[in-house]
Amino acid sequence: MYTIPPKKLLMLNILDILRKYTDKDHRLSQKQILDKLKDEYCMVVDRKSVRRNLMNLMELGYEIEYEEVSREGGDIWSDFYLKREITDGEIRLLIDGLIFSRNVPNSQCKKLVKKLENLSNVYFKSRAGYICRMPDERYDFNNIFSNIELLDEAICQKKKISFKYMEYGTDKKKRIKKDKNGNERVYVVNPYQMAAKEGKYYLICNYDKYEDVSNYRVDRITDIKILKDKVKPFETLQWSDGKPLDLSTYMKEHIYMYSSENVRVKFKIVREMVSDVVDIFGDDVWFMGNDEKFVTVSANANERAMLQFAKNFAPDVEVLEPKELRKKVKSELKMALKVYE
Repeated sequence: MYTIPPKKLLMLNILDILRKYTDKDHRLSQKQILDKLKDEYCMVVDRKSVRRNLMNLMELGYEIEYEEVSREGGDIWSDFYLKREITDGEIRLLIDGLIFSRNVPNSQCKKLVKKLENLSNVYFKSRAGYICRMPDERYDFNNIFSNIELLDEAICQKKKISFKYMEYGTDKKKRIKKDKNGNERVYVVNPYQMAAKEGKYYLICNYDKYEDVSNYRVDRITDIKILKDKVKPFETLQWSDGKPLDLSTYMKEHIYMYSSENVRVKFKIVREMVSDVVDIFGDDVWFMGNDEKFVTVSANANERAMLQFAKNFAPDVEVLEPKELRKKVKSELKMALKVYE
């Protein structure tokens, strides 16, 4: 077993003290560093050793800020703090993302939050302890992290994958989806990208025999195998216009992660929904025909997603074009009305 020499250990301990106890608002003098070395690491050294090791850390690339005060007998360095690559605000943002994600169970979330908290210092207080998360007994997330790693590997290597897909029964238990013959269905797809939408992770992929794109929940995928075959390039798909996958555009067009053809849609909304439409569809929308109550919108959208959007926000949303989509919305709303008559 290797033993770190005391001189090298001193540098590591000083770095640890700076990480744990300093930031722009909390600084330490050389005397305070000496005291913490003695109290926490049982190391008794002099000021020169502390200063020399601080200089060595700076030479190694650590951003250590300090104040230099001129006094009789020479300049004195004091008020040291370690500048961090990630701010407390950024850590809070990551922690909030974990807390509100439905993909991460409480036990895993607590461990990851602790790791993120350790990137800051002892003064950092996250809001994690004050936020109540919904219970996650329904979800079996044990495989999601390994799924993400395997899918990421396959995407990077541009290899096809096979997997099985889970679904819930009326008993609220998960089971592997079966084909019409009662056998466990095996999916073989070309994986292109993973994306997060409304707290869920999706795999964006394609079946060889089709020219469209499918989306699968990563937490429901199981038994992933990376195959030897190379993926079909995304730009060879019929509706891709010969371009690689643009994830930002794809997410705007697939507001509910449905898989179907993309179409140019024109729809009318109440004026109060303008902000909601921009939030959902992004900047790539056109507003026209404004009056005091209604606004007409033109956007590229996934057909099934637009159908769902129109039903969700009826009567504040009215599809105008294409005519076939308008007919579908009308038909489904009529069927919904019959249920309640």
